[in-house]
Amino acid sequence: MSVFDCADAGSRTAGIAAATSSLKSGRLVVMPTDTVYGLAADAFDSSAVADLLAAKRRGRDMPVPVLVGSWNTIDGLVFSVRPQARELIRAFWPGALSLVVQAAPSLAWDLGDTRGTVMLRMPLHPVALELLREVGPLAVSSANVSGQPPATTVEQAREQLGSLAGVYLDGGPATHAVPSTIVDLTADQPRVLREGAVPLADIADVLGMMPEALTNSPQR
Repeated sequence: MSVFDCADAGSRTAGIAAATSSLKSGRLVVMPTDTVYGLAADAFDSSAVADLLAAKRRGRDMPVPVLVGSWNTIDGLVFSVRPQARELIRAFWPGALSLVVQAAPSLAWDLGDTRGTVMLRMPLHPVALELLREVGPLAVSSANVSGQPPATTVEQAREQLGSLAGVYLDGGPATHAVPSTIVDLTADQPRVLREGAVPLADIADVLGMMPEALTNSPQR
């Protein structure tokens, strides 16, 4: 298990290289994000994703979200990108907004029992974005054992996960330890599943909707 201080340029370069190698070899990595620390696996390595769920002691009924390193990545991952998704991406990515969308049926991944959907986000964190651009889409869940508080420092992540992750990238304490807001775009009517760092009113403003309309059951 190796810890790299990403505040130091040399250590950060070595850490990104070590994390890239680990992820491409099917191992798990702890990385900073703009919300809390994340436990990451190559999104297209189903064995590594299974290891991630096992490390968190989570079942397949709680599938793993996917982080991407650019706006354009979503086009290859989504069955059909609705105009509403593009509006929200332009307004809030990179940032703490997660979008639940219909996954492209051709994708060779297994993130858990997703029922054909995937939750995507582009994080606003330089270390996370650098790693994502090196490796590609990553399956990332909070770096903690289910039921325990999410890790806001690399030390907290190590205490909970230990040797289950081979590389730890230390980006300092999480400055915005608030979870992302989740918007479901799988039906005709967008719906906020969880209000987090991005306020409901801001989502409604971008979509030209009343805030209360985003919390109602969708009309299919």
